[in-house]
Amino acid sequence: MIRKFIALSMIVLFTFALITALKITSEVEPVQAAPQAPEVIAPLPVTQAATGTNTLATVQKRGVLRCVGNANLVGFGYLDPDTNEFTGFDVDFCKAVAAAVLGDAEAVEILPSDATQRFPLLQSGEGDLLVRNTTWTISRDTSLGFNFAPTTFYDGQGMMVRVDSGIESLEDLEGGTVCVQQGTTTEKNLADVMRALGVSYEPVVFQDANDTRVAYDEGRCDGFTTDKSGLIAEQTQLENPEDHIILEETMSKEPLGPVVRHGDDQWFDIVKWVTYGVFAAEEYGITSENVEEMAETSEDPVIRNLLGAEGDLGVGLGLENDFMVQVIKQVGNYGEIYDRHLGPDALNVPRALNSQWVDGGLLYAPPFR
Repeated sequence: MIRKFIALSMIVLFTFALITALKITSEVEPVQAAPQAPEVIAPLPVTQAATGTNTLATVQKRGVLRCVGNANLVGFGYLDPDTNEFTGFDVDFCKAVAAAVLGDAEAVEILPSDATQRFPLLQSGEGDLLVRNTTWTISRDTSLGFNFAPTTFYDGQGMMVRVDSGIESLEDLEGGTVCVQQGTTTEKNLADVMRALGVSYEPVVFQDANDTRVAYDEGRCDGFTTDKSGLIAEQTQLENPEDHIILEETMSKEPLGPVVRHGDDQWFDIVKWVTYGVFAAEEYGITSENVEEMAETSEDPVIRNLLGAEGDLGVGLGLENDFMVQVIKQVGNYGEIYDRHLGPDALNVPRALNSQWVDGGLLYAPPFR
């Protein structure tokens, strides 16, 4: 009897303790998560039209690829006032994608934008693709919900000054002014590098690239900073280009390339493999002049796969198997694109890191297999 009483008492006490514990737990406020570090770039609102869509089907139904680009950077993205046509290295990568998905490299509409407009145009779905000398960074890759295709141009930030200024290094800009474009990695890099060097300077910020260059040309700044390739291009637009030099120092790493939205893996794969395709074409000696012949006569299985002479690699992307034949025939391989806009007969920008991996550069295409 005593044992039964003790057992019953223990059950009652346990039940009371459990009820009390549950009550206390329900009255305690939940622990707040530790605050996250602020994002470098605030996320942009994404419209319903830009998410969960089949971009390939949209572009093919429309019959035109809408590519967010530049209109003011000679060599990369430039609206020629004489012909009213867009030309440049980046423009040709837009055309390459159009050739792959539409069979027509000219079926492209360039949506010209400044540095701050380019991301909303892609996020909103107004643009299908962004190819506008845009640097691949972790914040853009994640916070903005973007995917970066392979880097098409490895660059680095530089500084332009006047020859007669006596400025030979960044330290010589102590107390000076620097023209820089707003909404770019350039602006933050400049602040970081100058702080690390202990150099006091005054940034003079402009939203538009043209305004930035004009202000420098008018003498409103002691220095002008952007990517080195951009400085080479902008120098050609100055009133007296020979009066200016680009300092040797490289202030950052700037991997530039095409960008697409998160949420459409098929479209990302297409842009990615078109880019790799022009890399591979140069590596294997396939040009706009010989691509059709090589598609018909080459016995190299690597080349036959790349050009769709055998296998179904194109079908796997939702394209024709010879999609790279169209790209190379109409736009060219990487070397042809580079030489057309940046080579010795254009801006004469050294290939350097933008050489093939077999030549000591960073261009490397995974296997078309």
